[in-house]
Amino acid sequence: MSTLHVLSHSPFGDDRLNSCLRIIGNADALLLSGDAAYALQPGTAPFNALQSRQVKLFILTEDAQARAIEIPDWAEAIDYPAFVELSIHHDKVNSWL
Repeated sequence: MSTLHVLSHSPFGDDRLNSCLRIIGNADALLLSGDAAYALQPGTAPFNALQSRQVKLFILTEDAQARAIEIPDWAEAIDYPAFVELSIHHDKVNSWL
């Protein structure tokens, strides 16, 4: 069973990203939205954690653009219709509120 994990909070304000990375499975995926896009700032601890874990990583394009975040080639930029498709593709969706 696969889970789409959705993070929307800045990784610099709490420990949600680290908690998610501890439990994410091989069949799971992670979607960054809102301020979670800041996790993709190169050279930061969240960036390094995401890069080293090699999770299936997605980011909402408009959230990255709004924050002037460059999307690395190991992450996939998606729009809202693709977000819906990801939600349907996975057995569960877990929003880290």
